[in-house]
Amino acid sequence: MKIHHLNLGSMREIDSTTGLPSARAVCHALLIETPSSGLVLVEAGLGLDDVTRPAELLEKEWVDLVDPALKPAETAVRQLARLGHDPADVRHIVLTHLDVDHSGGLPDFPGARVHVMAAELEAALAEAPSRRYRPGHWAHGPRWVTYGEGRGETWLGMEGVRPLDDLPGILLVPLGGHTVGHAGVAVRDGDRWLLHAGDAYFYHGELEPDPRPHPLMDIVQVDSQVDAELRAANQARLRTLAHAHGVDVFCAHDPWELRRF
Repeated sequence: MKIHHLNLGSMREIDSTTGLPSARAVCHALLIETPSSGLVLVEAGLGLDDVTRPAELLEKEWVDLVDPALKPAETAVRQLARLGHDPADVRHIVLTHLDVDHSGGLPDFPGARVHVMAAELEAALAEAPSRRYRPGHWAHGPRWVTYGEGRGETWLGMEGVRPLDDLPGILLVPLGGHTVGHAGVAVRDGDRWLLHAGDAYFYHGELEPDPRPHPLMDIVQVDSQVDAELRAANQARLRTLAHAHGVDVFCAHDPWELRRF
């Protein structure tokens, strides 16, 4: 299994609080080449419709807030083409949640099965259209595969973890707080686990034993959270996964983490 780390949408430039050079925030995604399940995308980022017709697909307030670069070359469908793949080769898309910058690329892969927590899909369909959820991202009728939170397994101390249908070695890990049905995506990579934590945190300093949030990015995550207590508890669980279990944890928008890969 080969794993590519991609940026599916550069956003507002941010300064590091640790002396690192400033950088644009990113939409960190994975492209996984599996031996038996075709190509798998973890996150869909911004899609071609978003970057070519933002006034139709995106809310102006969101665009003003995050200042997306809106580059067609950063979309998943264009990056796959540069890697020699056909969009039809993407058989599965796994989403941490359905926020605009995580689901925008869904229409570019209409044949893919889209794996997401059931609570997240229910919340998105009920709330859209909003700054957070954009119905144009699922107007094509995705092939949803949903997972309830009432069942599941225990994985490294995390409860309610769901192995994905037809995707061995990939798990949905409930990490609520940012949205109702937010989840991380764990991927077995040889003898280690990677965990895409989505928006469960925004800055690598938050995973340190003595957590350090980023001043600007913390404003964004606090403004968008639906359950502050649960979000904080899940960040503590992520620190345990990283420091006690050796899981390689990363989030969606930290550009310095993306550079590490």
